[in-house]
Amino acid sequence: CDYELPTCPTEEQIHAIEEKVNEAIDRHLPVTCEFMTHEEAKSIVDLSKLRKMQAKHYVLSEIGDYDACACIGQHVENTSEIGLFKIISYDYADGKLRLRFKLIK
Repeated sequence: CDYELPTCPTEEQIHAIEEKVNEAIDRHLPVTCEFMTHEEAKSIVDLSKLRKMQAKHYVLSEIGDYDACACIGQHVENTSEIGLFKIISYDYADGKLRLRFKLIK
C-alpha cells in the first residue's frame, strides 16, 4: 500500500499504524459485497489502483463503517477472519510511504 506523507514516519509511528489496523480487525467488522457497474463503482471509490481489466462489473466491499473499496479478490464475512496484520517492511521516497505487510492466522 502506498500513502502520501510530508515526512517519513518514525518507528513508533509505524508500530502505531500496525496497532490501529489490528484494533480495527479485532472489531469483527462485517464485510458486505455488492456487484456494480464500472460507472457506479467509480462514483463511490477510487478505481485507479485496480489492475486494468475489461470487467463490466466490480465488487464493492464495505468493511463495517470503516472502509469501502472496489476489489477483485477473495472476501471474508468479517474482519476477524483475516488474522493479525504485521508490517514486514516499509520505505519512504518522494513523499510516499510504501508498506509491505502480511496477515498471520
